[in-house]
Amino acid sequence: MKGIYKTTLFFLAVILLAACSRKKNTFLSRNFHAVTAEYNTLYNGNLAFEDGKEELATTFRDNFWEILPVERIDLNENATLPGESKNPNFSRAEEKAAKAIQKHSVYVNQKEHNPQIDEAYMLLGKARYYDERFIPAMDAFNFILDRYPTSNNITNANVWKAKANIRLNNEEIALESLQELLEDVEREQIEMDDEELADVAAIMAEAYIKMDSIPEALPYMKVASEKVKKNELKGRYNYIKGQLYNRVGERDSANMAFDQVIELNRKSPRVYMINAHIAKARNFDYENEDKTAFLTFLQELAEDRENRPYLDKIYNQIGEYYYNIDSIETAVSYYNKSIQEKSLDKTLQSINYETLAVINFDATNYKTAGAYYDSTLTNLEENTKKYRRIKKKRENLDDVIKYEDIAIKNDSILRFTNMTEAEQLAYFTNYTTKLKEQAVADSIANAKQEQAIANNEFYTKNSKAGGPNQNGATFYFYNSTTVAFGKQQFQKIWGNRKLEDNWRRSEKKSSLIEEEETAPAEIIAGNKRFDPQTYISKIPTDQKVIDSLIGDRDFAYYQLGLIYKEKFKEYGLATDRLEKLLTYNPEERLVLPSKYNLYKIYTLNENESLATKYKNNIITNHPDSRYAEILKNPNTALANDESSPEFKYNQLYEEFEASKYDYVIEQSDNYIAQYTGTEIVPKFELLKATAIGRQQGFEAYKKALNYVSLNYPNSKEGKQAEQMYSKVLPNLDSTEFVPDEEAKSWKVVYTFDSTEAEDAQKLKEKIGKAIEDYRYTNMSVSLDYYTTDTKLVVIHGLNTKNGGKNFTQVLKENKNYKIKKPSFEIATPNYKIIQIHKNLDAYLNSNETIK
Repeated sequence: MKGIYKTTLFFLAVILLAACSRKKNTFLSRNFHAVTAEYNTLYNGNLAFEDGKEELATTFRDNFWEILPVERIDLNENATLPGESKNPNFSRAEEKAAKAIQKHSVYVNQKEHNPQIDEAYMLLGKARYYDERFIPAMDAFNFILDRYPTSNNITNANVWKAKANIRLNNEEIALESLQELLEDVEREQIEMDDEELADVAAIMAEAYIKMDSIPEALPYMKVASEKVKKNELKGRYNYIKGQLYNRVGERDSANMAFDQVIELNRKSPRVYMINAHIAKARNFDYENEDKTAFLTFLQELAEDRENRPYLDKIYNQIGEYYYNIDSIETAVSYYNKSIQEKSLDKTLQSINYETLAVINFDATNYKTAGAYYDSTLTNLEENTKKYRRIKKKRENLDDVIKYEDIAIKNDSILRFTNMTEAEQLAYFTNYTTKLKEQAVADSIANAKQEQAIANNEFYTKNSKAGGPNQNGATFYFYNSTTVAFGKQQFQKIWGNRKLEDNWRRSEKKSSLIEEEETAPAEIIAGNKRFDPQTYISKIPTDQKVIDSLIGDRDFAYYQLGLIYKEKFKEYGLATDRLEKLLTYNPEERLVLPSKYNLYKIYTLNENESLATKYKNNIITNHPDSRYAEILKNPNTALANDESSPEFKYNQLYEEFEASKYDYVIEQSDNYIAQYTGTEIVPKFELLKATAIGRQQGFEAYKKALNYVSLNYPNSKEGKQAEQMYSKVLPNLDSTEFVPDEEAKSWKVVYTFDSTEAEDAQKLKEKIGKAIEDYRYTNMSVSLDYYTTDTKLVVIHGLNTKNGGKNFTQVLKENKNYKIKKPSFEIATPNYKIIQIHKNLDAYLNSNETIK
């Protein structure tokens, strides 16, 4: 029996080993490896894969302000290095898929005989896809398409390959392959159930959305929403369909799609239903639909206990309702309620804060508006278009606050300067009388409050007077309760009495109120705050001071008019400030540009009568002005007219090219003041900024460019300055010198101070002759500007540092030149750095090269 038992075990072991072999295509080997792969390795891999997907979905937050993505996952789409993984679950799933392929593949005679291996490759590709390694994922899907043409995963692999292509921004390739799949379905070459068809349609819609082809995406999203069976996806696809209809302006169709989401109710996540209600509310027609019913509906949404997690959105929408019907105060209260819900939706919070900023701006509460814009920026992602727009608006608001404060303050002071002494005295007597009355009222109110506290402050609680305190002390004054009781009893018996002799006598009794009623008279008598002369003495009487206040006030009004017009497009506010300025009879330099800007504003607003009024006023009363020429000949080129700003700009530009930067800066300021309010000003500003950069270096240039970009954002020059500031300057920021061994081009430099201008010119000519005599065709010499006090004679075209040294030695020793002036060699990149940053001393200190 023992022999039979051993023999049986032996044969079983041989059969098992034969079954484990991947070299033979047998019934046992095929089924052994298929079962082991499916119920062991792949089973564990799929569990890890599902855990990873669930984790992605849990951490993902939909942004309902944008078109939702088809997949509810957050893929950063950043490159991952080989061997790295962003999610351990997907890493484990990939390992299990790879193990199934390595351990259980039965690849014999150029054919795979284990039916689970294509499933392993699918798992491998999907794990890599969700781990954001899209190219390796495509390799896995391509392997199925190439190696397993009869696999039941062919359609699935094509779909996932298209998804990977979309993530790689190859939308057209993805659409082409998916369109072929749909054509094969129509020709009945392949079969596809409703779930697969919904998946394909949704992916094609996603590709078109990424390509910003919304009309093309709509039919596919409709198919996806109709064919999908899972209620969660049905709610999501219908919501996306509604968003797409909104994008193409079909509001009624969008509302029907949102109604389909709402009808799902609890079958789909509530977040879709609430946002569908909100999306419909945004489509509300305030002119033609029932506002009362709409408000009732929004209030019912807010009162529903199930909607508490979404009160931030609901309150915001109620605020929008009141804002649209011009009930601003109520709207503000609901926007604040939305903010107080401490929503995690930063886009919603930024909208709340921005709306409150606009409301306060329109109400001329500029400082409050600025604070709300600051809060808006904290809820926006940096370097986005909206962030930059709000940031620029906030920076512009600083100027508004500055000039509005000047206008209000100076208007107030000038109003007093125009009063007679009697009027001033009457005004401030009335003012100080009100201050006195308020002081007395406040003092009595405080006394009553203190009396109430004195009568009710002390009490005993579960304790007898004189009992031990919590620390066990028995001395009377160590027990706070006993002391309080004693004070209370004294108040009841004796009232309020001063610490003085004979304090027991009845006439010594007083109360806090009686004492406080007499106190204000004592305080007021010696307080300059209640004396009218304190304020009258501060009113300026010196005409120079008054003229200065008038000038500052007028200029503030003019600047406010331009800021509102150019930077905020608030034409009503701009008109108000400019027309008010003209009533003050300002200096002539502000009158013409104010009238011209009013003409431009009324033209933009299509107010022909007022535009014509100011046009005729300028032409009639200022016929020889530049503005009159522009109005009479708007299409005539005046660049050759010596009186035109274009001609003067061209002249000034020639001076700039001649390195006369001091003159350019000074003359630009003159022209900017002269042509204030015209289109030529930004050109002079940019020319001035460039001259400042050449004269003073990088930091001054940066500051000057920033000024031009912020003050003239809509002009060609302002946009150019913004481009330079944000794109070019960061590349020039470094002051670190390039090592000599890395330089491929060199220069030789001679320095001259401002008193040696003639010597510099002579040296330049002498070196030029030497270069010509030696026939160094690749070399040249120039006289360069460094600072106002320093000029540089520079020899260009040297290939090495030693080449520069040898050439200067030749110039020094040759009897025809005898140039003994000290010089130094500098690499071309370093010469560029010293010119940009004006840090020649730093270079010379780090390189002892002068000889």
